[in-house]
Amino acid sequence: MIKPLYKYEPKNGFTRWLDARLPVLTLIHGSFVVFPTPRNLNYWYSFGAILTVMLASQIVTGIVLAMHYIPHTSLAFASVEDIMRNVNFGWLLRYLHANGASFFFIAVYIHMFRGLYYGSYKEPREVLWILGVLLYVLMVATAFFGYVLPWGQMSFWAATVITNLFGAIPLIGESITTWLLGGFSVDSPTLNRFYSLHYLLPFMIAGVVVLHIWALHVPGNGNPVGIQVRVPQDTVPFHPYYTVKDGLAIVVFLFVLAVVVFYQPNALSHPDNYIPADPLKTPAHIVPEWYLLPFYAILRAVPSKLGGVLALGAAIFVLFLVPWLDTSRVRSATYRPIYRQFFWIFVITCVGLTWLGSQPPEGGYVIAGRILTIYYFLHFLVVLPVVGLVEKPKPLPASINDPVLPPGESVRQAAE
Repeated sequence: MIKPLYKYEPKNGFTRWLDARLPVLTLIHGSFVVFPTPRNLNYWYSFGAILTVMLASQIVTGIVLAMHYIPHTSLAFASVEDIMRNVNFGWLLRYLHANGASFFFIAVYIHMFRGLYYGSYKEPREVLWILGVLLYVLMVATAFFGYVLPWGQMSFWAATVITNLFGAIPLIGESITTWLLGGFSVDSPTLNRFYSLHYLLPFMIAGVVVLHIWALHVPGNGNPVGIQVRVPQDTVPFHPYYTVKDGLAIVVFLFVLAVVVFYQPNALSHPDNYIPADPLKTPAHIVPEWYLLPFYAILRAVPSKLGGVLALGAAIFVLFLVPWLDTSRVRSATYRPIYRQFFWIFVITCVGLTWLGSQPPEGGYVIAGRILTIYYFLHFLVVLPVVGLVEKPKPLPASINDPVLPPGESVRQAAE
């Protein structure tokens, strides 16, 4: 890793006094101003910054919404409607929070696929990848708890179905289910527990994000070429180059979110959730939010209840093992022609599982779900290790500058 070229120098008496006792300004300057960043990062690397902004947005809007929400089965649905109608800009806060969750997952899925494509999980960034997967697990849990809070039909029945799955776990399943429910059925104690957990987990996510950024700054950023930076000319300071670039990406992303919030605020939600929860009336087709549909499809692809729960857990657990399942010494799929084809097949598989999760569990949908579920696991357990051993990668450039410098110009000439 290339060290920063410039150290932070306090400009006045107060900053000198503060830096001598709590060097937070030095930390910020070294981590977000002069931090040496590979000069060839593309816009796919901007989604980390986008996710940070989206997390802050979700926390702020969530705190304000929590001030008006009532976690009780007889009042929850009405309190959400009251927020929409009687709280100043309550409709905007609610739509920003609900659609913000969807856009949060859009950004995290792009971020994860980018990591898989460019091999961002490879040595020495294994801990960085593991923390990223842990963040994803916390996001899934937070999103599920939040989906229950509006207390519409889909909220109630999704909570009923998912909590009952824990009962399939041998020995401890019934105890876990009873603890989650606060009793023996989905009721006010369940809503209170989910409300508390939904409020708590975003702050846990923020803490893990700090660790994630720390783990990134120890080895430094990866890059599309997939080779380590070796000379200072391979990098540029994070500010102003990437603050401007990431800033533009954030503005464009937020603009798309604003279009959805103001023109199609319910496009990504289920209409049944505008019907108050009724334990005596089961919806024709119970589905979670779209960003949980791939794992819902995997769950339904296995005939037995316990098998489905195990497959669901394994589908997430296998992500933690990716750094050791990939046997290739080349990071970036740009130089791995065989793996690149399998990567896009995997992307199509994940999109297909998302669609199948929204369809009724019958006929051809079940068969297709089983086929895609099998390939999902084959990609990690067979494709990654085998392709890494048999594939002949393309030659790697000597420096990350080689692909971007004009023909015939060396790194030294570019620096001069």
